[in-house]
Amino acid sequence: MAFDSKRYARRHRVDGVVTGLCLFSALSGLFVLGLILGTLLWNGLAGLGLAVFTEMTPPPGSKGGLLNAIAGSLIMTILGVAVGTPIGILAGTYMAEYGRHSKLTSVVRFINDILLSAPSIVIGLFVYTIMVAPFGGYSALAGAFSLAVIVIPIVVRTTEDMLLLVPNTLREAASALGMPRVKVISSISYRAARSGMITGVLLAIARVSGETAPLLFTALGNQFWSTDLTAPMASLPVVIFKFALSPYADWRQLAWTGALLITFAVLALSISARVIGQKRQS
Repeated sequence: MAFDSKRYARRHRVDGVVTGLCLFSALSGLFVLGLILGTLLWNGLAGLGLAVFTEMTPPPGSKGGLLNAIAGSLIMTILGVAVGTPIGILAGTYMAEYGRHSKLTSVVRFINDILLSAPSIVIGLFVYTIMVAPFGGYSALAGAFSLAVIVIPIVVRTTEDMLLLVPNTLREAASALGMPRVKVISSISYRAARSGMITGVLLAIARVSGETAPLLFTALGNQFWSTDLTAPMASLPVVIFKFALSPYADWRQLAWTGALLITFAVLALSISARVIGQKRQS
């Protein structure tokens, strides 16, 4: 076949144009991300100090901190992850180890995919309907449950995917040695997929740590220190939402600082998940 210099030149030009567009898109995304992070750092660092971690959210026009909001977010996030993680791991284990080709697994996977893409405000309304409205009050338990509902599908998907990556030869070798099915899963499959499963849990924590809509419908918020799980409880995302819309400069400054804290927390979790994933590949 004869070499067509015109066709080669045309393809080379098209390749150059597409490569340029891809590079421009990547640089545009990085520029916008850098602009957002720069604005967040510029405004958030101005209010960062010891008082943020030692004082309660202030009344209008007063100085204060975010201690009760930080503590409330930690409590509800820990409870939500503690409830959602075991359920997600068990469900993912069944789908990957016991019912890999069953109809029930197909149904569960379909519903799990829907929950993964469901808006968090819908989950908040659902939990409000079943836990807040019937009992006549907002509570930290309802907030933690709404976060657990968000955690479950993430952990289910990552657990199933990681267990499916474990070679069947490992299971067969363990079974040939006389190990029962439960022991094969706990000692072989879980150990081989451990880093990936931990990564999924970290990603779930990063996802729920900044959720605002579910907590507005469930935990509501609290201006004061409270560890009562049956009462409204403050949370960092809700405080940021309320303070950012306020006409008071002190509140808006605390909102910027709170947003910076959440960003740093999510960044740390994302980096940890990436490091664990790279260790698994190596």
